[in-house]
Amino acid sequence: MLTVRTAFAAPGLLWLAVGTALLLPAVHGRWDVPVAAWLCGIFLLRFTRTTGPLAGLVGVGLATAAGTVFWLWESGRLVPFGPAVPLSVVLGSALALPFLVDRLVVPRLAHLPVLASLVFPAARVAVEYLIATLSPVGAILGSLAATQTADLPLLQLAALTGSWGISFLVAWLAAVVNLCWASGWGGARVRAAVVTFGLVVVLVLGGGGLRLASAPEAQATVRVAAVAPQRSLLDARDDLAGSFPSAGARAQADPAGLRAVFAAANADLLAESERQARAGAELVVWPEVGAAALEADLPELLGRVSELADRSDTHLLAGLAVVTERPPYARNQALLFGPDGELHWTYDKARPVPGMEQLQPGAGVVPRADTPFGTLAAVICFDADFPALMRVPADIMLVPSNDWPEFAGPHAEKSVLRAVENGYALVRPATHGTPLVVDGYGRVLAATSWLGADRQVVVADVPVAGAGRCTAPSAICSPGSVWSCWPVARASRCTPPGRGAPAGVTAVTVAADPARVGDDRAARGPPSWPAAPAIRHRRPTTR
Repeated sequence: MLTVRTAFAAPGLLWLAVGTALLLPAVHGRWDVPVAAWLCGIFLLRFTRTTGPLAGLVGVGLATAAGTVFWLWESGRLVPFGPAVPLSVVLGSALALPFLVDRLVVPRLAHLPVLASLVFPAARVAVEYLIATLSPVGAILGSLAATQTADLPLLQLAALTGSWGISFLVAWLAAVVNLCWASGWGGARVRAAVVTFGLVVVLVLGGGGLRLASAPEAQATVRVAAVAPQRSLLDARDDLAGSFPSAGARAQADPAGLRAVFAAANADLLAESERQARAGAELVVWPEVGAAALEADLPELLGRVSELADRSDTHLLAGLAVVTERPPYARNQALLFGPDGELHWTYDKARPVPGMEQLQPGAGVVPRADTPFGTLAAVICFDADFPALMRVPADIMLVPSNDWPEFAGPHAEKSVLRAVENGYALVRPATHGTPLVVDGYGRVLAATSWLGADRQVVVADVPVAGAGRCTAPSAICSPGSVWSCWPVARASRCTPPGRGAPAGVTAVTVAADPARVGDDRAARGPPSWPAAPAIRHRRPTTR
């Protein structure tokens, strides 16, 4: 029997080294190699299966911790003494537990190789689920599925099982290969496990390809524009915010200086929003903290936003940073205005980024509004990394975001999983990042990059409700019953407008007026502030 000391001798050390080397480009950072996620588990699992349980746990624990530190470094957030490092290392080390479970359980299932091959992927998915559900970082860390977002046929599995099914399939390969490795690559029982895995892969990829090929074409669309202030104005505002040692010091600073910088970016954002509305945008979305205001100035700013939505006859989601007079001195909000200027909701970011954001969090109740072009819902940036929060019946999910260059691409890719899991289109404007619009199949409708552009605008024609929009089974079924719900979901593929809201979701009903023609604002009078939730809308544009 190998001891802790001999466990790290060759070839054990070789398998650990190869697995760790492959793990680094498989943590879903900016230098990710998707195939590495399929391969790294093979060698790490080989190491743990040829060592003692304790030695395997220590070795793989060090590997997963190293992968997490590497992820922080390539994401531009490695601060040696910052709170994110120990938290990330602890959570990353938790990803070593599936290897321990496999090491202890699989030898007892040697006579049932197919069942034995399921132990490791099941344990891996269980740990991913617990991290995403119980930890403060959500699914931003440790998701094998997030590394595979470029594979559209495979990505369709998330519509049935959530991202967990993709992670299961990736981890399953490691278990099957190690089963063959341990048996000398032969034997009838081993072949049964290989055939089972191969058939599942064929069914998943074939079914995903069929789902994409049979997706109905949208007969009607709504023009959506994601806009941001000029980069130079936003940089000036960021520089000003960074000049204060704390949020409290900023709140107590001379308000005249803050107002001047805030006003320049706000005015530019309002002007660009109006330009896009005149060009045909029926829904305008600002990024996270796209505009900023002192708490005392907030009514005046929101009055201008209300007037713009009314004048432009456009739905407008405003992302705002509010400097408050009380601790923690900041709020991060998204407010939806209807095309007659009335306010539908005020949503506060529910999940501040640990160690990076100090703000007053919201209750985590996702708002919804029924419109002629479908049900709108919204969260803010990091909120989208919590799959349970994103399980909302909607047709278009708005995710105003604010990233940083090193993390721009990976964070945008993670949001694509949420769109496929829930079957809604997702609009994600992102300053300092990668804004994009995807449909419910994960197909990119529009995208750009913050880098190299002074003005960031993304415009896309998004299918309206009932026009090519499909319900993902994982969105209408609980995680524990998703497989049993599949026949029902297949029998009712299209998303009906106005679905009921589950617990934890607020619904705002918007009364559409199909007889409305032209501009009736003169009869309605000036917009009120704040406004009632029931408003009238123009019909969606058919393209």
